[in-house]
Order: sequence, then structure tokens, then C-alpha cells
Amino acid sequence: MLDIHLKKNYGNFTVETAFTSEGHGVTALFGHSGSGKTSIINMIAGLVQPDQGRIVIDDRCVFDRAKGINLKPEKRRFGYVFQDGRLFPHLSIRSNLVYGMRRVKPGDRYIQFDQVVDLLGIEPLLERHPATLSGGEKQRVAIGRSLLTSPELLLMDEPLASLDVARKKEVLPFIGRLSSELSVPILYVSHSMDEIFNLADTLVFLSQGKTMAVDSLETVTARPDFQQIAGPMESGVVLSTLVQGHDSERGLTRMEFPGGVLKVPTMGAAVGQKVRIRIHSRDVAVSLKRPSQTSFQNIFPTTVTEVVKARNGDDLVDVSINVGSTADLPTGSLVRPPGCSSIIISTITRNALRELDLKPGMQIFAMIKAVSICSGNF
Repeated sequence: MLDIHLKKNYGNFTVETAFTSEGHGVTALFGHSGSGKTSIINMIAGLVQPDQGRIVIDDRCVFDRAKGINLKPEKRRFGYVFQDGRLFPHLSIRSNLVYGMRRVKPGDRYIQFDQVVDLLGIEPLLERHPATLSGGEKQRVAIGRSLLTSPELLLMDEPLASLDVARKKEVLPFIGRLSSELSVPILYVSHSMDEIFNLADTLVFLSQGKTMAVDSLETVTARPDFQQIAGPMESGVVLSTLVQGHDSERGLTRMEFPGGVLKVPTMGAAVGQKVRIRIHSRDVAVSLKRPSQTSFQNIFPTTVTEVVKARNGDDLVDVSINVGSTADLPTGSLVRPPGCSSIIISTITRNALRELDLKPGMQIFAMIKAVSICSGNF
């Protein structure tokens, strides 16, 4: 269990956060630059001393201002992966990896060298030096070095920020396997929705130094204020689904979620497998009447719950809609009991809002293109 309460004044800017999360999986700190993410993770690491607060992991207190507790960074047993890797250039990759491991008593080591090398796929790199590695390879080695300290908590401060798209795709799957295969809780800092979508179990939403929300990824991404921060290109929701079945004749996979059944292009996932999907709000259209003769594969009866106008001063409007009809679900639903629902969001123009005259409580239809739905396995 992580129990974090922190406050730090930086002149005219104050960072203040309070959150708890289960002591497993990935807890992500999300917000734009300047929201306080790195300040928070540096306070947790012991690199910056908070003005007030406490830091507790699994009932072990490493900082409590009121009680005068402030363990040094090396005594906290936290691993830290920075943006740039920070490998020792004069040492081989093998020597870089065992550097931190040698500082841990053998009896305190629960992660083994061969285990990390295999998990991160870095055996071919062991006798090389950092200067000969790609950016993605350096980050995998940096992650491995931190893991071999057998940390009680792994801190990752935008570890993919300096990598290009290809290198990010290379490293991201390895990070996703860490908490499950090594049982290492991770505190992950990022302003990238793609990274959060693929990794986060719990999301800490930050804005201007303050904690706006702490909850599951699915719950937080449905908040209107999260959409405001995410911006028009990243706005959307994340949903938990189960694969209900495949229709090879039509080239579709059916994904059951709390609001019904989504159709997506055929995916290589087993029936009953949990899959996380992301629906961008710009890919959701709305209609006052059920459309016919359309290419949209997903059409749902919905209810307008909220209309948020003039996001960031532009001409776009976010419409939150509740997808909750249970009539189309088979007996023995995999995901939801009767009466459950999901919130999705549609971004439309102010002119469309005016023409449709959308208001909370209205019954409308939501349409989602099957090819626009992004997926990522749990």
C-alpha cells in the first residue's frame, strides 16, 4: 500500500498531493508539464524534502515531517529510472547492471540477475558499453539496473520521453511486464496518454500542482476536467472489456463492456480475455435518431449527462453520454450485472451543439467506427 501526503512551496507555486494506492501494479502520475509530477516523485525518492506530509509504503514510513522521520534516499529501498538512463559510460553493460545489486545485502535480494536479463531481453548487450547502444537499449539497461537493487518501489520519471516513436514501442512492452512478473509496484510519471493507456492501473490526475482525482484509469478518463487537460487530440475514455467472440465471416471481434457490446476489427485475443480499449472523443458521433445504411459498426442508445462548452477557448464541445442499455446483452454477461453503464465522450463543434440542441437528459444515439478503437491487453 502506498500512502502519500506531500506539500512543498516553490515561491509562488505550491505542489500538494494526497493519494493512496494498492501496493501492486502501476500507479501513474499524469498531467501536463508544470503540473508537479517530477517534484512529487523527487520528494518520494528523497531527493527533495517536502515542507509537510508523510510517505509510507507497506506500513514502512520513510518520511513524516511531524515525527521528524526523513530516511536518506539510499535507505528508502526505492529504484529510480530517469529520462536519460544515466548509465556509467566507462563500465560494460554487465557492470552497470550489477553496480546497484552489489550494494544490496544478499538476504535482501528478491530479484536475480538472470531473471532481469531474460525479462528485458538484454543478454546480447552484456559485454558492450553504453556508447554502442540505441536509446531504447539504454533505457532497458537502466530499468534493469534499478530492478537489481530489489526495490520496494520502482520510480519512473518519464522514462520514454527522450525516445523516438520506434524506440518507445520497443521499451513499452517490457515496462508493462515488470509489475506482474516481478511483483514490483511502480510509480510512473508521464504526460503521454499512450503510455498511461498501456500501463496504468491507478491514475493520479494532477493539474497546477494539485491532485484533481485518484481512481482507476477508466473512472478518471471519463471526467470532464480530465478532457480539458488532455486536449482535443488526446481526449477520450478508457474502457475495460472482455472478448466475447470472433466473427471470421465479417472480420469482427465482439468486445463486451459495461455499456454493451463493441465491434472491432478481428484481433488475436482469446474469448474471455481482458482487453483495455481507448475511444477517442473525436471518433464518437451523435445523432438524434438511429441512423440506417451507415458504415458505423457501433450504434448505441445513450443519454446525455453533461455538456462542457468552449474547451481551452476553442470552438469544440465535449458531450458526456451514458451508454447503459442492457437489452442487447446475452444471458450470463461476462462484464456487468443489469443496470450498469459506461460514460463515453463525443467532441463536436459548437455549431453542431446548436443545431442538435443537446441538453442533459436527452436520449440520443452514439456512433463509433470500429476501425477507430485502440486496444491494449491487461
